[in-house]
Amino acid sequence: MAHSHSAPFRIALSTGGGDAPGLNAVIRAAVLSALHRGWECYGIRDGFAGILSPKEYPQGGVIPLTRETVRGITSLGGTIIGTTNRGHPMRYPTQRPDGTVYERDRTDELVNGLAAYGIDALISIGGDGSMEIAAALARKGVRVIGVPKTIDNDLDGTVSTFGFDTAVSFATECLDRVTATAQAHQRVLVVEVMGRYAGWIALHAGIAGSAHAILIPEIPYNLELVAEKIRQREEAGRYFSIVVVAEGARPKGGDFSVVAREPGRADRLGGVGEKVAHALEELTGRETRLVVLGHLLRGGSPTTFDRLLALRFGAAAVRAIAEGQSGIMVALDPPTVKYVPLEVATSRMKTVPLDSDTVLTARDMGICFGDE
Repeated sequence: MAHSHSAPFRIALSTGGGDAPGLNAVIRAAVLSALHRGWECYGIRDGFAGILSPKEYPQGGVIPLTRETVRGITSLGGTIIGTTNRGHPMRYPTQRPDGTVYERDRTDELVNGLAAYGIDALISIGGDGSMEIAAALARKGVRVIGVPKTIDNDLDGTVSTFGFDTAVSFATECLDRVTATAQAHQRVLVVEVMGRYAGWIALHAGIAGSAHAILIPEIPYNLELVAEKIRQREEAGRYFSIVVVAEGARPKGGDFSVVAREPGRADRLGGVGEKVAHALEELTGRETRLVVLGHLLRGGSPTTFDRLLALRFGAAAVRAIAEGQSGIMVALDPPTVKYVPLEVATSRMKTVPLDSDTVLTARDMGICFGDE
């Protein structure tokens, strides 16, 4: 990997974790920026599976990315090279002969695999898991640049991640729609949104979509207080209410609602909306319906904001390589894109600050968080 900048230069791209609108825009900007410099560009299939499980890819686990490959993909959701949230290379689930599963570290294989393909630098596009892997590869001498992606907006070190604006815009549109039907039927409507252990999507969409209560992981809730809010609305002649629930919301003294636990994968959260809807119906006597937006928040065409942010991130990652950077993540620090060390970006999760003016705005407007 001791190429000088004038020598042929090969970069590889990987997209990992849950997909997010804007991934293809990052790929397009990075590929065009690399080709513009006379470099070669490759895509690793499905996170790092293209290198760690090559037998699964008869057409090749590492594919060339050309102008033709990336033509017209800025507006597409998903990712043309695939992604996965299984098989974390540092904790790779492996079966023993007796059928039991243990986790092993395969990062050395990954380092050797990149070298075997003659890859000079890696752009790793993903969330906290992908940034953790990127940091580990950087420690082992791989030139790597991270690009922060998550609809949850929970990565530290960047003001925003692409995919978040698109998810919030869609969630808000859904709230507008359910408000109309809740009003017509005089119902309580509970809308569950993604976001894992951070309440950004629920908070932003809830305020923008005029919800009456917002339950987020950062503020453990007491449903009696939410029921009280609904009763107060009824006394004022308002016979419908909208409650937004983040998938990671939890009751005071209670735990997260988990639907699945598997080795080598993050816990799958879910079911909290159902619990909240059921409890509120019992507490208020008002007919309650649940809408789970789930994966609808991940798909679709990225908003203009997310397209532009993703394109800026993709180009900035290539510039960082050209400048000789490594072990850093590109990050938004309006109005500029800056570099932060991967170790800093992965040191903690970015959760909603309880004294933020967005939370204060909601409280000032009388939105209930189930805590007062």
